[in-house]
Amino acid sequence: MPYIPDFDTDAILSTLNSIIQQHPEGSPERDAIELAQIALIYPRHIRKEDDFRRFYRDIFDPSFKLKVSHEFETRGDADKWLASGKAEDAERVRIAGKGFMVVRLPGRFTFMSAPLEGEEVEEDESGEDSE
Repeated sequence: MPYIPDFDTDAILSTLNSIIQQHPEGSPERDAIELAQIALIYPRHIRKEDDFRRFYRDIFDPSFKLKVSHEFETRGDADKWLASGKAEDAERVRIAGKGFMVVRLPGRFTFMSAPLEGEEVEEDESGEDSE
């Protein structure tokens, strides 16, 4: 995927719209493109276009590193923080030396195992990743 510096959201939406016309309504291709359009409109809707552009630029930055917002000695400490209501969806944390991501579920947040750079991924007995 090429990096498009200073992209014009309206021009991209227009391009996607011309591609949509090539696919029948209800087709998986048309549905996917319409979803992509909505995803592109969303940052504008919530007034976070600058954040989106920064995120987009960071994805292509070869020195991009995941940011760990908090480090906890124990799972209990992490669970207390999670229950405090200060966590945000997709926030990365380290608990007892291992990487996790905060995930929003219906009515609550939880932690999902998400190894960080340099962290070994444990394998289960079948030899497959345990994720």
